[in-house]
Amino acid sequence: MTSNALMNTYGQRALTLVKGEGAYVWDDQGKKYLDALAGIAVCGLGHAHPAVTAAITNQAQTLVHCSNLYNISAQEALADKLSDLSGMSNMFFSNSGAEANEAAIKIARLHGHAKGVELPTIIVTEQAFHGRTLATLTATGNRKVHAGFEPLVRGFSRAPFNDIDAIQAIGENNPNIVAVLVEPIQGEGGINIPAPDFLQQLRVLCDTKGWLLMLDEIQTANGRTGTFFHYQQHNILPDVVTIAKGLGNGVPIGACLTHGSTSQLMRPGNHGSTFGGNPVACAAALATVETIESENLALRASELGSQLLQAFNTALANCSTVKDIRGSGLMIGIELSKPCAALVAEAADKGLLINVTAGNVIRLLPPLIFSDEQAEQLVNILAPLIKAF
Repeated sequence: MTSNALMNTYGQRALTLVKGEGAYVWDDQGKKYLDALAGIAVCGLGHAHPAVTAAITNQAQTLVHCSNLYNISAQEALADKLSDLSGMSNMFFSNSGAEANEAAIKIARLHGHAKGVELPTIIVTEQAFHGRTLATLTATGNRKVHAGFEPLVRGFSRAPFNDIDAIQAIGENNPNIVAVLVEPIQGEGGINIPAPDFLQQLRVLCDTKGWLLMLDEIQTANGRTGTFFHYQQHNILPDVVTIAKGLGNGVPIGACLTHGSTSQLMRPGNHGSTFGGNPVACAAALATVETIESENLALRASELGSQLLQAFNTALANCSTVKDIRGSGLMIGIELSKPCAALVAEAADKGLLINVTAGNVIRLLPPLIFSDEQAEQLVNILAPLIKAF
């Protein structure tokens, strides 16, 4: 049954999911599905994880909400944990990744104005996805996301992804540049992985120019790509990093983390949120982060991701439709030579939940708790569907 009271922002939806446990979900007809999407990289611990469930329950029994006019112990504990894990100094908690990116954009503008720049401008990249607020959709490198929402927000300049020379050229020709905002791996853009030294080159360039290096790790963080934060694989520290999705294992929460002098830019009155960092969200996030850490799930993501890449490369070795198979940890893309959105329904018919992005890239984002048997099940269902497609 569907409601006519909902805005038609998601199109027609075929399934009604009513229950989840671990890496599986069930629909309202009782059919069981292997979830290789995890709510789009959200449920890294799978569904109904006991530690997260207990944290939510315990907190809801004591205090569901109080405003940020008061200290919130769960928020402070989460901030300390994330600071220890990230090497970053301070953070602001929001309700979503888009809001975390909005905070980053505001920080970049404060940085620019502090330097006397009248129109602080942020370099963003083609095929990027940063959110759907007016500022973050402007930062997003997808014309379909922009369409109908003009005029877009000023203060952004776009460069090709993974092109350090183009970014440098923009800086040489635009004295208003104050920051670079980039995803370490583009998720919505098609699981696009840059050259191994791209982030290091960006760090050097930003240091040379006095720009902020701002990393959107909404999809790549929280253990997804093999380390808690993806930048930790490249021996750099950003000035700003944003996270969300897998941070609360399904409970809405995002964060904008800052480092060093950048942490001093936001002052009382500059920013705020009614619900951001509320007790329940922070309790859920703290339980999630502690579980990822204690169970070494980032390492598990790295090892299982390598196994899956190898398994798909073997299973699809002679498939002419497959252009590329790529990934980092449990963030995997299988690029086909033609649009393949129809595979989503075909996989669901076989009891498998997947996603297609950029038109022709099968995006796999399984929970970090995926077992070897579930990984084998994923390959055994999906590979034949791709071959027959």
